[in-house]
Amino acid sequence: MATTHPGYPVALLIVVASVAASIATTRFAAWSTPTASSSTTVVRPTPNVLRSVQELARLESVTFHMERVIDMHEEQDHAYGLVHAEDSILLVAVGEVIAGVDLAALRPGDVRVESATHAVTLTLPAPEIFVARLDNEHTHVHSRSTDLLARRTEALESRARLEAERSITRGALESGILERAKTSAAQTVSSLVHALGFSSVTILWR
Repeated sequence: MATTHPGYPVALLIVVASVAASIATTRFAAWSTPTASSSTTVVRPTPNVLRSVQELARLESVTFHMERVIDMHEEQDHAYGLVHAEDSILLVAVGEVIAGVDLAALRPGDVRVESATHAVTLTLPAPEIFVARLDNEHTHVHSRSTDLLARRTEALESRARLEAERSITRGALESGILERAKTSAAQTVSSLVHALGFSSVTILWR
């Protein structure tokens, strides 16, 4: 005959409860612990050369000092064209024309870097005239003449000054200011890129 111990059911319940708790803890730990994974961090090179060159912004690479004499006449007819009169001005104009390259307009594709050979190829924007202005301190009216029957035109001096600005711009272009600006800008940019540690610099133009 089997003998039943009074405390056996209680002990069995304690053992079952302990095993169940152990299993639950193991499952929770397995669920809460992240599984091992692999990741790759890619550091993409930034165009340091581009930013360094762009910091020069509008590179004013050459300035031309210009002088022009503007002889402007306004002819006036009176009495149905029978009488001719004239209002004239002689303006001695002194000014300057500044040209250069707008390096702020550089795009990422304008800079090509060959890391293996430490070489850089830059495609720069075409040079342009930034400023054409008169030196008001040295620009003056040499003479102003109004015939007896002529009407004095007050705006004649303003028109002469505007023509002077156009004239010094044309003179600078004819004297090759843009080619000089191109040469000077190329030298400046090349020196900067060499200072960044590159051994070879090639300058192209748009």
